[in-house]
Amino acid sequence: MGKMRRLPDTELEVMLVLWEAEGEVPRSYFDQKLKDKHWNINTMNTYLSRLLEKGFLTCEKRGRMNFYRPAVTQEEYLAFESRSVLDRLYGSSVKRFVAALYQDKKMDEAQLKELEALLEELKGRE
Repeated sequence: MGKMRRLPDTELEVMLVLWEAEGEVPRSYFDQKLKDKHWNINTMNTYLSRLLEKGFLTCEKRGRMNFYRPAVTQEEYLAFESRSVLDRLYGSSVKRFVAALYQDKKMDEAQLKELEALLEELKGRE
């Protein structure tokens, strides 16, 4: 895959369904899992085509059925998206990001302890 780019929310919803499946799925799987969206067949096909073009998934045709598999893991995309948000909104400053989360006490004591534990774990990896 070339340079990864941010997915629109609708395409991300399709990828979340695919990642949740943990493997290859037929085209009909998306219709079933995303039926509450009330997307028509052409809309879903457009999203799948875009994701193929962007290199986020692969498609294998077997007879008359298409089977889809992720080409990018959820972890790879989350790392990319996290870095993108950090860079765009917080000037690459983790300190500013965490401060924004803590503002107005949005983080509780348990979350702060979890963050402290993570920092200690990361220090131990060096």
